[in-house]
Amino acid sequence: MNIQELYDSLLGELSEKLNILPDKPEEAPENTLKALWSLAKGKPVSAERARNYVPESLTDKEQEKLKGCIQSRLAGVPLAHISERQCFLGLELLSGPEALIPRKETELLASTAIDVLRERISGELAHVIDVCTGAGNVAMAIASQIEHAKVYAADLSEDAVALARRNCELLGLCDRVQLHSGDLLEPFRELQLNNKVDIITCNPPYISSAKVPAMADEIADHEPQMAFDGGIFGVNLMRRLISETPDFVISGGYLVFEVGLGQGPALQKQMSKMPEYSTVETVQDVEGNARVIVARVN
Repeated sequence: MNIQELYDSLLGELSEKLNILPDKPEEAPENTLKALWSLAKGKPVSAERARNYVPESLTDKEQEKLKGCIQSRLAGVPLAHISERQCFLGLELLSGPEALIPRKETELLASTAIDVLRERISGELAHVIDVCTGAGNVAMAIASQIEHAKVYAADLSEDAVALARRNCELLGLCDRVQLHSGDLLEPFRELQLNNKVDIITCNPPYISSAKVPAMADEIADHEPQMAFDGGIFGVNLMRRLISETPDFVISGGYLVFEVGLGQGPALQKQMSKMPEYSTVETVQDVEGNARVIVARVN
């Protein structure tokens, strides 16, 4: 069987059997096959980076590895866990079960924060805090695009922080991204960052506890529950974040965070009544859903 015949055969199997989650549109059968093919050749890449990969000839051992990876993927193991790679805003990141897999939808959070820093924050040095950092994707995206940003990132999970640190080293950003483990903003009280921060970003857990058991097995069985379980109404951590942010952000600074479907309008209304915030805006995704809140601190 030549390369094209093998490729067509495996692509047919993936096209027939692969279940693609709505929040991972980049994992189309062709991209998935190319990513796993490249992995079999010893060159791990994300699904997005694999788009332009041209399949190479495989040894018998490499074919066995490729077919084994395909079976793992069809069994529900996330592609990002098999390849150990995930692309986020053009950055090729390490990915694993230690943290939530960075999603395409969260690029809206990162790009919004980057826009706020470019357009609304002046000064030679911008201090940024990213909480619930997970694999560090939002923190790394900001540091890679805002050269004058000093980013402090934290996660409750020490395993997630370890993964984020590996990404920091991979991207050569450790001089501008400082990582900590701890509960929400607590690590930064010890660093005496009160009233010194220009912007806080967060991709919090926002799935209600009642909906967690109904989540796809691919997520529930392979990603940490603490990364998506947001309590009874899905907003437990958000409420803390909204309450604690004014302790850290300077007057005229911002809180920028991701919200779940349907949560944006109610949170915007609630925050608009708080004297700690002067303006509260929502940012919509391509389908018109409010997915990011941008709040200016008084």
